[in-house]
Amino acid sequence: MKLSLNQLAPNFSLPDQNGKLHHLSDYQGRYVLLYFYPKDNTPGCILEACNLRDNSVDFSKYDTVILGISADSTVSHNEF
Repeated sequence: MKLSLNQLAPNFSLPDQNGKLHHLSDYQGRYVLLYFYPKDNTPGCILEACNLRDNSVDFSKYDTVILGISADSTVSHNEF
């Protein structure tokens, strides 16, 4: 599904690194920063994730939750 600029994302459900299911609707009323990355434990993805982690306090000031999404398994995410 292709989204346009300023189009609301459709509701979705995906497991986190611990297998807990998250629904986009769980974060209704908050800002959600979705970042998509191709593969766990690759240099570019590590740099991106660390940058977001290092700035998470600033994002939390704006009631923003950060969610990273890739096609890797939950086991791979947990190791990442």
